Amino acid sequence: MKRFHVHAHVEDLKASIAFYSALFDAAPTRVEGDYAKWMLDDPRINFAISTRGGKPGVDHLGIQTDTEEELVHLKARAKAADMALLDEGETTCCYAHSDKYWLTDPQGIAWEQFHTLGSIPVFSQGLPVTAEPGSACCTGDAPKPKDNKHFPIPVNAASSCC
Repeated sequence: MKRFHVHAHVEDLKASIAFYSALFDAAPTRVEGDYAKWMLDDPRINFAISTRGGKPGVDHLGIQTDTEEELVHLKARAKAADMALLDEGETTCCYAHSDKYWLTDPQGIAWEQFHTLGSIPVFSQGLPVTAEPGSACCTGDAPKPKDNKHFPIPVNAASSCC
């Protein structure tokens, strides 16, 4: 089963945790000095907030899979639709060790599709990854369309990502 993912940047983590805890009627499942996450079953969502990154608001959306097989299926579907994707492979970000790739919708919204392999004690740590050197984690910089006239994004589109 898959879980919808939303990551938003916030200015005031403490106030945002209080707001979302009341909204969801649940405490976060993980809280760090710059990050909080709710893993909800109703609605089934992985909702994360952080003070890292750009201006406040939605940073990126995503789909988290429960199994590696589901991730392989999503990736095959994206490739069959000729969508450009940036495959990070095994990486760390947002206090998690994951296998992930990125897509961008026609409006430029970044979509992360991932399978979480485990938890890590820091926001990000070094692992051999397939992303381009010097890339930053969770910035929402997914593959960009070659032009903004149509979608799917051509597979050979220039890409950059976290």
